[in-house]
Amino acid sequence: QVQLVESGGGLVQAGGSLRLSCAASGGALSWRCVGWFRQAPGKEREFVATISGNSGDGHSTLYQESLKGRFTISRDNAKNTVYLQMNSLKSEDTAVYYCVASRMPKSITRADEIDYWGQGTQVTVSS
Repeated sequence: QVQLVESGGGLVQAGGSLRLSCAASGGALSWRCVGWFRQAPGKEREFVATISGNSGDGHSTLYQESLKGRFTISRDNAKNTVYLQMNSLKSEDTAVYYCVASRMPKSITRADEIDYWGQGTQVTVSS
């Protein structure tokens, strides 16, 4: 059973940056698709970004279209950790951010494709 623990959330002013980290235990992330979803107050949980577990495709990344250019996902397989660098943050980025992992290496974007969820970390962007 893979356990995912997020860190790095907090309060930041609009225009600022945060880096979220997700450390895994109980299983290797190296060959899994991993990533981030988020849920804002009163809204559905939504896809943020994922990075594939397929080294053959260079660990391809997928992003929510509206976040491209501001958010960057990366992974450190040696540390069994996934990161989300968030720049130029906006008030609408305020949400609980969840680290996720799949049992498969292929890229995913739907919540029903996720096998493991972290407990979430709060990101609040003040305007």
